Amino acid sequence: MSLRHAVLGLIAEMDGASGWDLLKMFEISLGNVWPARQSQLYGELGKLTAAGLIEVAEEGPRGRKEYRITEPGRAELHRWLLDVEPKPARRDDALLRVFFLGLVSPAEAQDYMGRHLDELDRRLDDLRTLEKNIDWGDDDLSAYGRLAMEYGKRFMAMRRDWFDWALQEIKALHDRD
Repeated sequence: MSLRHAVLGLIAEMDGASGWDLLKMFEISLGNVWPARQSQLYGELGKLTAAGLIEVAEEGPRGRKEYRITEPGRAELHRWLLDVEPKPARRDDALLRVFFLGLVSPAEAQDYMGRHLDELDRRLDDLRTLEKNIDWGDDDLSAYGRLAMEYGKRFMAMRRDWFDWALQEIKALHDRD
């Protein structure tokens, strides 16, 4: 997914939004799927406007701009949703390191795995807290947002379970030595 399409989708779903509104939506909804920094988001808004995919619908105090999606923007979003095959995520820095844990001491390998378990526990807790604090509605953004939230929770739980299992395997491997 590109930031371009994430921004287009949010503007379409929200029926218009300011940069600040979009930044907040990224934090509470897309941040677990496709994070974006403020500078990236505002840069993308400029590019989308220049490309004619969004337009400034309203200007407010202190330079606040509210954007809305244009028909060419909707067509681009539609094309991306249905015609562009998603790129599979193949790189995983943490698992690459697991592959080479035989190069460090057993205690260091176990510590590495334990740190990941702790981090995954924290991220799962964060997702559960976020889910409870979201004012879910009956709109599409809420309905599909809940699906993405559930994926995030299940993925983190699976990953956490795998790191726990792998840690036990590493301990057993070194207990035989």
